Amino acid sequence: MQLVSYRVQGHMDGSWRAGIEHEGLVVDVTKLWHDGSHETTTRQLLAAGSATVREVFKQVREALDAGPDTPAVLQAAAVELGPPVPDPDKIICIGINYADHANEAGIAQTEVPVFFAKFRNSLTGPTSPILLPHVSTQIDYEGELAVIIGTRCKEVSEQEALQYVAGYSIMNDVSARDLQMQTSQWMAGKALDSFAPMGPGMVLAAAIPDPQALQLTTRVNGQVVQHASTATMIFSVARIVAFLSSLMTLEPGDIIATGTPSGVGFKRTPPLFLHAGDVAEVEIAGIGQLRNPVVGART
Repeated sequence: MQLVSYRVQGHMDGSWRAGIEHEGLVVDVTKLWHDGSHETTTRQLLAAGSATVREVFKQVREALDAGPDTPAVLQAAAVELGPPVPDPDKIICIGINYADHANEAGIAQTEVPVFFAKFRNSLTGPTSPILLPHVSTQIDYEGELAVIIGTRCKEVSEQEALQYVAGYSIMNDVSARDLQMQTSQWMAGKALDSFAPMGPGMVLAAAIPDPQALQLTTRVNGQVVQHASTATMIFSVARIVAFLSSLMTLEPGDIIATGTPSGVGFKRTPPLFLHAGDVAEVEIAGIGQLRNPVVGART
C-alpha cells in the first residue's frame, strides 16, 4: 500500500486529494476520514499524526476487503497520480551523497551534508512530463530516494531520527547543468518547472525497516544509466534528518531527496542529456517506479 495524491481523470483542474493505492485500486481517504465532510490532502493526513495514519490505513484495508464496488474505492486507471505531497513546506535536496558520484564529478567529500532547495513548482507526478525549458540545452537526470517527514522535529539525534520519518518515495532531481554551473549556487539549474518528478506514492516507513538497503535504478529510453544501493550513501537517511533538524524545524510533509549515485549524463563521454521524446525512469525496489516522458519547451 502507498499513500498517494490523486485527482480523477477528466477533472484535472481539481485539487489533489489523499488516497491509498493498492494493487490497481485507489481508496479515497476523504470518504473515510472525517466522514467525507471536507477534502483531505496527504500533508493534512500526515500532520494529524502517525496514529491517525495507521488508523486510516486500517480503514482502507477494510474498504478493500468490502470489494471494489465500495464508494470510496476507485480504479487506478481512472485517476491521475501527482507527487505524494504536492504542497510541502520544504523540499530539501542533498548533493554529492554517493562516493562514486563525488568521484565522477571531481568534488571532494564533505564532513557534513551539502544541501539546496527546490520549490513546489518543480514537483510533478510519476508519469507527468518533464518540460524542457528554453533557457537550457543540458537537461540531466538524477535518480534519488526521497524521504517524507511525518512528525515535526528539531535537534533530534541520529539514533532517533528515523522515528520522525513517515515514509519513502522516489524523486528524479532533474538538473539543467549549464544553469547549475553558472554560479556556486546550484538552484538556478535545479528549481525549474517539472524538475522534481516524484512518486508513485509514499511507502510507510514501517514497510522499509532499513532505508540503506534499497536498490536504485535509472533508465533513459530503457537503457540503464544508474544502478546503486543506498548502502553506498556517504550520509545515511538518519544522519541527514538529524543534521537538517539541527538547523531547522522539519514539518510533516517535508521532502528530503537524498542524493544520486554515479552515472549522471553530464559526466558521460559523450554527455547524455534529455531531449524531447525521451523517457526517463527511476525505480527503487520496494517503492515503485517513475516513468516521465520528456517534452519540448513551451511556446
